[in-house]
Amino acid sequence: MTTTSTTEAPSASGHLADPDVNYLNNEYGIKSWLLSLDHKRIGLLYLIMTTVFFVVGGIGAALIRIELMTPGGDLLEADTYNKMFTMHGVAMIFFFLIPSVPAVIGNFVLPIMIGAKDVAFPKLNLLSWYCYMVGGGLATFAIIAGGIDTGWTFYTPYSTTYANGYVSVALFGVFINGFSGILTGVNFMTTVHKMRAPGMTWFRLPLFIWAQYATSLIMILGTPVVAITLLLVVLERVFHIGIFDPALGGDPILFQHLFWFYSHPAVYIMIVPGFGVMSEVIACFSRKRIFGYSFVAFSSLAIAVLGFIVWGHHMFTTGQSIYAGMVFSFLTFLIAVPTAVKIFNWTATLYRGSVSMESPMLYAMGFMGLFLIGGLTGLFLSTMATDIHLHDTYFVVAHFHYVMVGGMVMAYLCGLHFWWPKMTGRMYSEVMAKTSAVLIFMGFNLTFFPQFVLGYLGMPRRYHVYPDEFQILHVASTAGATVLGIGYLVLFICLVSSLINGAKAGPNPWGAKGLEWMIESPPTPHNFHETPVVTFEAYAYEEEDTLLPVPGDGQTTGAVSH
Repeated sequence: MTTTSTTEAPSASGHLADPDVNYLNNEYGIKSWLLSLDHKRIGLLYLIMTTVFFVVGGIGAALIRIELMTPGGDLLEADTYNKMFTMHGVAMIFFFLIPSVPAVIGNFVLPIMIGAKDVAFPKLNLLSWYCYMVGGGLATFAIIAGGIDTGWTFYTPYSTTYANGYVSVALFGVFINGFSGILTGVNFMTTVHKMRAPGMTWFRLPLFIWAQYATSLIMILGTPVVAITLLLVVLERVFHIGIFDPALGGDPILFQHLFWFYSHPAVYIMIVPGFGVMSEVIACFSRKRIFGYSFVAFSSLAIAVLGFIVWGHHMFTTGQSIYAGMVFSFLTFLIAVPTAVKIFNWTATLYRGSVSMESPMLYAMGFMGLFLIGGLTGLFLSTMATDIHLHDTYFVVAHFHYVMVGGMVMAYLCGLHFWWPKMTGRMYSEVMAKTSAVLIFMGFNLTFFPQFVLGYLGMPRRYHVYPDEFQILHVASTAGATVLGIGYLVLFICLVSSLINGAKAGPNPWGAKGLEWMIESPPTPHNFHETPVVTFEAYAYEEEDTLLPVPGDGQTTGAVSH
């Protein structure tokens, strides 16, 4: 196998491409970015704005942890505390966790990984970003100006009877943001179906593409449900129609059914793309094809389908039928099977692999450890007998964060580090990247592991005043959050400084497989100079790759080794 270490990558026909023209410098000016139809630029726009919403949500989290250092309400009043965890939840879940991997990494690499020059509907792709911006702007304005205190779930009757008028603005913002997810899902599914390069069969697709495809399916089927549900809350508030409000003849439990019918699949919108990132990184840094490729691929689809029929495990304490509870409990255990398939197959891939621990792999290892704890603690909540005791305690908070932050955020940062040289054409400091990975892993565990103990001891979530005996665990959690924050700060400095001082990255700094590693870093505006023909299997680390142009239009036919 031969690789090139220069910034001039061979095109599909074997000719050297102009290294000075790429998607970043092809056009200049604000207008060229805000009206860009290039999927790579749109991915970077999403990256910037998801980072902004991450900071907004992080401010809310910081104030929460500072408040909880002492048993009394010293920093925040009860009402202000409620507003802070609402701001934290809404910003993090709707505007960071859900769009981060699909909209940022997916937008950038999905077309390149299948040999396409763009997504199927470039204008819809740009529209999805504007929907995201408008929705996020409205929700953030409502939270900051109006001080919404309903929690991120917008449970009725909090959101219909007791909350102020800004709730309608926030709900409408989340409603508009839903169109962003739907448009992205339709775009990705169409792109995968219709724009794969010749030779890119379904079972030659990278597992990241399978994961994005499954995620897109959930987006298309699930997002309209929550969008209509939130719109119904707005209509009830404005026109006093009895849908969810008991005072008007409505049923608040109906809201929970509709909300969780979407919001549990939304968990998989967040985590399934992360699974795809893990498959790419583990295969690359163990120098092996993913063990059981087809099982891992179909497990993503299985999670997407099963995710729609387990929502009732959030409602064991609402008075639903015990028989319904038993069914939902069984189905929740069942969905653990395709998830476990991925964990076991990644572990088997690492076995006897030539494993190297660059920073993306360090994040991948952190993901596997933290997500495993999150998944196993979920079994306690899917069992009715233990969920009665643990429901609405800090045990749920810890479990959720181990899955979402320990799992999804670690996967997102793993993918960001993995594809950063491709996105920017620059390498970052491995020392700083590994330091941030270790700090984030240690800080996360110190923050959230004590909360399992708090929940088991009976500490309810969303309380800002608590008994003195819980203080030491809360202080430990706040100390961990400080370390976690420092880790994120080091990460930010690492990546931003790489844009200024980073060494130039070649087309394939990791020696990885896949079409995205056979083109320039950063890529040209249209990715490929000629349409590639795929003649190799996914993750063929033990085989010689060939990339052929499509004959015709004056193009030459020939193989390019990589």
